[in-house]
Amino acid sequence: MSSNLKSFIYLIISLITIIAGYAYIRLAYNATDSFPFTQEFVLIILSTLTTIFITALLLNKQTAVEIEKEQNVLHLNLKAATYQKLLKLLEEMTLKEKFSNKELIQLQFITHELSIIASTEVIEEYQTFLKVIKDISSDESFSGDEPQLHNAISALCIKIRIDITGGKSTHPYTDKEISSIITRNSKIAMLFKKN
Repeated sequence: MSSNLKSFIYLIISLITIIAGYAYIRLAYNATDSFPFTQEFVLIILSTLTTIFITALLLNKQTAVEIEKEQNVLHLNLKAATYQKLLKLLEEMTLKEKFSNKELIQLQFITHELSIIASTEVIEEYQTFLKVIKDISSDESFSGDEPQLHNAISALCIKIRIDITGGKSTHPYTDKEISSIITRNSKIAMLFKKN
């Protein structure tokens, strides 16, 4: 049963309970008007029941919000850890003179992890990225292929950033400016590697 349907059923049951309870209390209030202080007792009971009902509704909603918040935090942490693992592997591969098929297989297996946590855009960009890696890694190194590699990495990083931030920009740069910054930094890193 979906959560919307459950919420609707609880709402209907709550409304029926409130209407029936109000009718009963109203009847009891009118029936006790000839006895001293009995109407006050009925009002106290009504107030107590209303307070309990409202408190229960608020606690139920607060619990649902807290559970959703914890799930979102866990999901975001899992995303960040997977993306960091991917970028760390790419860094290690880039720094090696030669890498083996083991690293390429690891990159392909990260697709399975991404399928669990990543957005569709990241998965599609990752497939494009894997095609670029396959094309430029025939000699088991990225030597001479750095521009294509860095363009593919920057495109992937932009999709990852959008996925993690939910599409909300946290800085004044456009995607194109971020891509050029990543490419420029990658070129500087490759110069240091050569020296």
